[in-house]
Amino acid sequence: MDSNYTVLARKYRSQDFQSLIGQDVLVKTLTTAINTGRIAHAYIFTGIRGTGKTSTARILAKALNCLSSDGPTATPCGVCENCRAIAAGQHIDVMEIDAASHTGVDNMRDILDAAQYRPTNGRYKVYIIDEVHMLSTSAFNALLKTLEEPPAHVIFILATTEIRKVPVTILSRCQRFDLARVPVETLKKHFAWIASQEKIELSDAANELLARAADGSVRDGLSLLDQAIAQTGGHVDEAAVLAMLKRADSGVVVDLMNTVLSGDTAAALEKVDQIYTNGADLSMLLTDMMEWTHWATRMHPALHAGDVTTSPYTMDQREQIQKINERISLNTLSRIWQVMVAAVSELQASDNQKQCFDMLIVRLMHIADMPSVNEILKRQQMERASAPAAAPVATPAPAAAEPKFLKITSADTLRDELKKSKEIMLHAYFDNNIEVVDFTDGTIKYFDRGNDETFASKLAMWLQDKTGHAWTLSREAESHHVQTAAEQNQMALESDPLVASAMDLFEGAQIVGSK
Repeated sequence: MDSNYTVLARKYRSQDFQSLIGQDVLVKTLTTAINTGRIAHAYIFTGIRGTGKTSTARILAKALNCLSSDGPTATPCGVCENCRAIAAGQHIDVMEIDAASHTGVDNMRDILDAAQYRPTNGRYKVYIIDEVHMLSTSAFNALLKTLEEPPAHVIFILATTEIRKVPVTILSRCQRFDLARVPVETLKKHFAWIASQEKIELSDAANELLARAADGSVRDGLSLLDQAIAQTGGHVDEAAVLAMLKRADSGVVVDLMNTVLSGDTAAALEKVDQIYTNGADLSMLLTDMMEWTHWATRMHPALHAGDVTTSPYTMDQREQIQKINERISLNTLSRIWQVMVAAVSELQASDNQKQCFDMLIVRLMHIADMPSVNEILKRQQMERASAPAAAPVATPAPAAAEPKFLKITSADTLRDELKKSKEIMLHAYFDNNIEVVDFTDGTIKYFDRGNDETFASKLAMWLQDKTGHAWTLSREAESHHVQTAAEQNQMALESDPLVASAMDLFEGAQIVGSK
């Protein structure tokens, strides 16, 4: 057993800008900045795991401190004392700090105090703070001032996978670089080169599976390749990788979806049983089915969305998908996608994934059989057009309903009807401000304490609408000292023996309302 074995992700870690794969924009920007002397005092690198954030930070530290030139160089030699010490993580002036384990303000103060002293062996003191989003609020605040105006010999390089958790006050003081996911084709070339260096047999199909499973992360892909080599003893083929990833072959997935969309429930469930027995992970199978639905949608003749040669399917499999698309609509694919998305959380929460997956297959088959809204409308139109016209049946015209008018003969009746009609404003104003001097059918004489010029016209319109005839509202110029309805109600309450007894119990009590 070789006790000095180094995993592939560490052994083939990028040591200079030229070997940094999939980050062309970043490399061009940093090399130009170094060559022109426009070196910022703080950088922040963000992106998913395994895309080269920490590797880029180390390469930049080498470029700033390499001894092969009189100043910073975009092409560090990698062999001088500083380059070798930085690569080994042992350089006294290049400090890598794990923010996850140094989150407190005291840790940050120690770093900032040491930053005031000039570098010992290099041109710059470089502080690489990994997973910087893990710092506490106090630690971020302590960093702010130094990050804005650091000493001339200090460079800060921050790295994070969750940029949204970094305060904007920190972001505004740094040059930000977003590291992209590495494309599948780039990963395949990289893995093939590593396999040749390691004298490993790596089939194209296996390489394709590993590159896609890496999901844009170089480190994840190399870890999977390392695992595949250990499992196979150096002969990595498609079957071994499928077994390792617990995934079904792309041809199996295409065949399964063809069966599902054909409507044969028993055959579809039998295929699922076979795939499950062969050791496939049902969560991964659902992911593969969603991938199939995505690519089938892009390949659909009604859409033709972009280049499909980058899909994970062979030419024969793409032709099979195109034949399936000839008998299904985009609406069907869209409904299938929605059900699959909902099933992801159901499958994760289920204690028995196999049962949950079987029911998903049944649902998908019913959705595939469902007609679209346009098809339903067309079918209804055809049924109406083909149905014989029914003979018209003469129906007597309904007698016109005679309107029912109210009979209002007194002020009290008027108040009650206003309340029943929910004329809140008119009812309240009438109660509190109107002294009714005379009330006969069709005529009201009154005095308005509130002096509302519009009250008479509003009430007259309401009365005509409810009683069916016009009313005359005559406003008196002076008060006749008649009680309003509210005052009459107040007096009736105060004369009630029970109310009078209750008020005697509390000194200064007043009646403010009644119901």
